[in-house]
Amino acid sequence: MSLNTDVERRAKIKELVCDILEIEEDEVTDTSLFKEDHDADSMGAIEILSQLERAFGIDIDQAELSRMVNLNGVAAVVEDALAAKA
Repeated sequence: MSLNTDVERRAKIKELVCDILEIEEDEVTDTSLFKEDHDADSMGAIEILSQLERAFGIDIDQAELSRMVNLNGVAAVVEDALAAKA
């Protein structure tokens, strides 16, 4: 699957996050909070970060974890990392 468009990229991010957090995709919105709404722990966040790095061929600083609280935050971190790589 090519991850060229925002829609494809967001779909991949959502799929990855839901797999790691073991939640259904229809339970997650762009703004639902992983920790508060879906009982995610810090290990889940680190796993999401490492899977994103693998999936998109990017490097994400651990400091970005504080922004990765929901799908919008994760997408922004991925966008920034892709832009830095370009």
